[in-house]
Amino acid sequence: MTAPIRAHYEQLAPLFEYPGPDYPAHVRLARESLGNRYPVAVAELDAFARALPSETDTFSTEALNDMQEIFTRSFDVQSITTLGVGYVMFGDDYKRGELLVNLNREHREAGVDCGTELPDHLPLVLCLLARWPDPEIVGEFVEEILYPALEKMIAEFGPERMEQRNRLYKKYFKTLITSSEERGTIFRAPLAAVNAVLAEDFHPSPPQRPERGSDFLRAVGRELDIEAHEGRPRPRPRPRPRTAPSGRML
Repeated sequence: MTAPIRAHYEQLAPLFEYPGPDYPAHVRLARESLGNRYPVAVAELDAFARALPSETDTFSTEALNDMQEIFTRSFDVQSITTLGVGYVMFGDDYKRGELLVNLNREHREAGVDCGTELPDHLPLVLCLLARWPDPEIVGEFVEEILYPALEKMIAEFGPERMEQRNRLYKKYFKTLITSSEERGTIFRAPLAAVNAVLAEDFHPSPPQRPERGSDFLRAVGRELDIEAHEGRPRPRPRPRPRTAPSGRML
């Protein structure tokens, strides 16, 4: 697979950047870049576009504020998940550090400007995917890291995980952040769209079934527990064994 065939990934990247007034236009361009080759992904993006608080290529001020709040709730503050694919896979394990070092080098060689973001930030990874010249390393990265990370991120938007998260926040804060039932989880759709494209382009092996519970929720719970009991000594959690992906990237 050559780089021009992967150009559509660069059109998908803006879907996971903090929304600006022209965000609906980026959604339209991403959908158009897929043509008729990816029917599952196109259906997801069509559903995403219908859920946006706008029927034009530009958000009103009110619609922009709504989308920015949903984006923040989804990926930043008390978030559903995170856009750092390395963190999703490895947490704070040293393997993520190795991945960041390697990705930083690959971004630099491919001409992808990381700005202030870490190199495993999903929009940056998608831009890199479009430009990476080595098909072998691209396939390995998708198989071992990107595809399973997206599967985990999508799972966090499921009803069981959302209920677990709501119970967690209610325990510590007594109240929940309000959210629209229609739009509160809409970013699941573009994540699913990207995974559908990856499945069509690379045919990765199905990831191992996620174990019951959530690494992300456990991490959030530990952070909240520390905040609630600041100053009290707490037992250190036992580290969980992880398997490092093979190959050049790690």
